[in-house]
Amino acid sequence: MSWKPIVVGVDASPSAAAAAALGWKLAGIARTSCHFVHAVADGGLPLAAPGSEVLDAMDSAMVELARRRVRAALRKKLPAAALEHLVVRFGHPTPVLQAEVARLGAELVILGSKRHSALGRWVGGSTVVAAARRLDVPVLVTQGAPTELCRILVAVDASFATKPTIAVAARLTRLVGGQLRAIHALEPLPIVPEMPLLLDPEEVRSQTLAQLERSVWPLLRIPRTMKVTRPGPAGLALADEVAGWGADLLVVGKHGRGWVDRLLLGSVTEGLLSHLPTSLLVVPVPTPRTVAPRRPRLARARGRSRSTV
Repeated sequence: MSWKPIVVGVDASPSAAAAAALGWKLAGIARTSCHFVHAVADGGLPLAAPGSEVLDAMDSAMVELARRRVRAALRKKLPAAALEHLVVRFGHPTPVLQAEVARLGAELVILGSKRHSALGRWVGGSTVVAAARRLDVPVLVTQGAPTELCRILVAVDASFATKPTIAVAARLTRLVGGQLRAIHALEPLPIVPEMPLLLDPEEVRSQTLAQLERSVWPLLRIPRTMKVTRPGPAGLALADEVAGWGADLLVVGKHGRGWVDRLLLGSVTEGLLSHLPTSLLVVPVPTPRTVAPRRPRLARARGRSRSTV
């Protein structure tokens, strides 16, 4: 299957230039196009009437100034030909990215992280959080200045999101010729004060491992894919595996129920994630539609109901 265009959200920061360089490289490998998008806040004069010469002149000046600054930052990491794909538009970054994804039919958005001390901080940036929450295509947030994605770690569970998440991780692994590893966190059972533990932890663990063997591990079809289970809270388990294996990218599915959703909503503490110095790919997975059972139809003959005894 051929790759669709890649969109990179950029500004004049070094992290954006690093993200742009990775996007350009991936697009070259995938033989697709890479488009760079910069959003400019509306700087029109409050008292200027729409369409006035003053407003138009100010808008043009702001766009040109932003274009020069972003080009100067990207020129250090990209060839001149890449800068021809720079688009500057007014608006909030997320709607601007959404519009470009729709216009181009893109399948991947790449953003550069702004902080380096903790994953919770650099995912805490408003643009990254909004993009990961709202875009309906995978969002890759780079950490540092990655040049290779050799080791790709995918987080799995027993939910409906696992299959499409593995598919995205496997497709990217094949593209870059890297290694794929899957990890499942065996989270401890919740403890409610003054309430007895109703489930046997060992039985739950045994059933979870059996379910992984039955319905999750068979989805990993790339040869020599390592399958790992780690006990403990998901954030800590993933952090340990990322650090221990030296993962270049962590792939997680966002489906409204998992730890990444809690992270994006701010309920997973920064401390749990401070040991994840790697890039993150968030895969949006819509909740499957449930089909209501059809009501049995009563047999009728010539407009009269037919009953059975």
